[in-house]
Amino acid sequence: MPEQYYGIRHHGPGSARAVVSSLDRQRPSIVLIEGPPEADDLVRWVADAGLEPPVALLGYATDDPRRSAFWPFAVFSPEWQALRWAVAAGVPVRFFDLPFSYRLSSTAVTSARVTCGQPPFSSVGSATLLPTHKGGGGGGAAGAFQDQVDDQSGAAERSVRPVDPIGELAAAAGYDDPERWWEDVVEHRGMPAFEAVAEAMGAIREVSPEDPEDLVREAYMRTVLREVRREHDDIAVICGAWHVPALSRKVTIKDDQALLKGRRKSKVTFTWVPWTYGRLSSWSGYGAGVRSPGWYHHLFSTASDVVPRWLVDAAGVLRAEGVPTSSSHVIEATRLAEALASLRGRPLAGLAEVTEAAEAVMCDGERLRVELIDRKLVVGERLGSVPEEMPAVPLAKDLAAQQRGLRLKPEAQQRMLDLDLRRDIDLNRSRLLHRLRLLDVPWGQAQGGRQGTGTFREGWRLQWQPEFAVSLVEGSMWGTTVAAAATARVTDRARSAASLADVTELVEVCLLGDLKEAYPPVLTALDARAAEDADVTHLMAALPALARTVRYGDVRRSDVSGLTTVTTSLLGRVCAGLPAAAGSLSDDAAKDLRKHIDGVHAAIALLDSPPERERWLTALESVAGRNDLHGLLAGRLTRLLMDAGRIPPSEVRLRLRLPLTVGTPPAQAAAFVEGFLSGGGLLLVHDDQLLELLDDWLADIEDSSFDQVLPLLRRTFGAFATGERRAIADRIANGPSASSAAEVPLDHDRAARVLPTLAALLGARP
Repeated sequence: MPEQYYGIRHHGPGSARAVVSSLDRQRPSIVLIEGPPEADDLVRWVADAGLEPPVALLGYATDDPRRSAFWPFAVFSPEWQALRWAVAAGVPVRFFDLPFSYRLSSTAVTSARVTCGQPPFSSVGSATLLPTHKGGGGGGAAGAFQDQVDDQSGAAERSVRPVDPIGELAAAAGYDDPERWWEDVVEHRGMPAFEAVAEAMGAIREVSPEDPEDLVREAYMRTVLREVRREHDDIAVICGAWHVPALSRKVTIKDDQALLKGRRKSKVTFTWVPWTYGRLSSWSGYGAGVRSPGWYHHLFSTASDVVPRWLVDAAGVLRAEGVPTSSSHVIEATRLAEALASLRGRPLAGLAEVTEAAEAVMCDGERLRVELIDRKLVVGERLGSVPEEMPAVPLAKDLAAQQRGLRLKPEAQQRMLDLDLRRDIDLNRSRLLHRLRLLDVPWGQAQGGRQGTGTFREGWRLQWQPEFAVSLVEGSMWGTTVAAAATARVTDRARSAASLADVTELVEVCLLGDLKEAYPPVLTALDARAAEDADVTHLMAALPALARTVRYGDVRRSDVSGLTTVTTSLLGRVCAGLPAAAGSLSDDAAKDLRKHIDGVHAAIALLDSPPERERWLTALESVAGRNDLHGLLAGRLTRLLMDAGRIPPSEVRLRLRLPLTVGTPPAQAAAFVEGFLSGGGLLLVHDDQLLELLDDWLADIEDSSFDQVLPLLRRTFGAFATGERRAIADRIANGPSASSAAEVPLDHDRAARVLPTLAALLGARP
């Protein structure tokens, strides 16, 4: 036979060892590997020390990067080891699977997008997700599409093999778990079993229906083999074990050409990108994935003492989380794992045994500790790397340069990043993360507890995902640098924005990302949308974001002078339109308007402009005394004006007494109370007359009406803090004198001692 077939399991460490050993013995003149032939020019990078697995070949349609696919490689992938061997030995090597460009032209993916982390489009080895990698099927590092194909309606089209070959072999051997059978027979023994596996695959294929996509791929592989045989006599063929019977049997050229007829090529681009073990694991949805990439990495890289070394690493994981784990724990866990393997007749303690031993001895049976080991070790958090000189779109190169300059290393595991915006490096980090989010690269997720434009602190949760490589390719249409691409994206969104709220959001985005060149078109769009929008609630909804941008632009050292005029003009339109918008509202409309009034009121405080504050309060006064005002709004406006000092306490009690009279419907009175008290319940703690007035009103409500009022009151008082509710209850139960401030002696001398310190904190003179 002019070639040797090495049917492998994708991402199998036992297969990887066997391939390297067999290649050393055969010393072929050329190596053929199942994979996209368009990536042949990238094989040379395997010799570069900067290309460190896990990595993946990324292929995408040049005219539409959204149509893309990944071919992942780990250090224990047989294909990766074959590539390394061939490059080191100076032996020609090429991929010989069906070209990716053919698949993009097929009807199944003409209008599709291939994304990462989902079941594969093409053949995967079986109809079930987990065992697909066992038989060395078409998925994986040298397989077909790694990922889901979503058509424009969101449905997923994929072709799957109707039988699980490894599951069948495991069942024949008396195993109920194909994973365990493969580990016992191949991974733990490390023996070259290529002929036996190929024979078994042939027997299964004889009685199993064929996958049409497999037949097309294998027809192309045989075509390449015929071409290579003309120049080479000693060929090494490395492919999924499922394909070996089809490649070794005699098929006419005419039959293969018939299967390939009508295929057209699309223009595609390939490059290497970093990958992660999390994305390599089968639980992520990757059809050719493995359950435990971290465990397989350990099996491949550890020459001896596999079990104790693994348990030592597990002990390190637990210690890092504060769990006391000693060397005696490791020793006893090793003994238990080996004993379990002996009882079960296994050649070596496998992942099941070491996990059970660790759970019993080191984790005290606590599942959370076991899950920690599983996440950190069994799956692993390893992220590969590619050389800086690797061909990539300019946008990706600019991002890589900024990551190095800002000391923000992409990592597979989640980590928290706290930024102080007063420091230049942290400010630039914040700008980069915000710009990337505009380009659909959410490397960082802002944390609500620390994030806020109104402070000098920002909190982020960072985690790099391999699919961001595709987003960077897509984003390159907007520009060659992150700043330029984000600016172009914001400008385009401003031009196409359909509402005022959409443009207002972009104003704040410009601030967060420091996109100075985007401000003019965004402000132009904002002015145009504000002039066209006659709905005062839309104008009110836009003000808070604008006020935050104006108020905190100096924190981020952004020039927002042009925005002040727009904000002032918008506030004038709100004040002019508020009276017309506040009359004769339904309950739902009143709630919506109250929310917007509260937002504008808070925004006015941020602006810190006395003229604008006076204009706003005057507008509220003109509305608050109207007879057609909804009770919720009447109560809320009364409270806002009282807090601003525009209504004296005596008038507040009068306004509250009127809706609480006997002739007023209880529901209307309850709405007034809800609006008035929505700012907090401390007012009732300190104002005895208001508390007594409210208490008397509640006592006078008829039984027939109380059920109608109760939900409103529960909603009002339920929003109070626990301490406020307790203080109100104590005052009602014990009377005002129980907590009267007059009975508490005040030491003025002691109080004066804190004034210098307080003045220093506030920046005022004592």
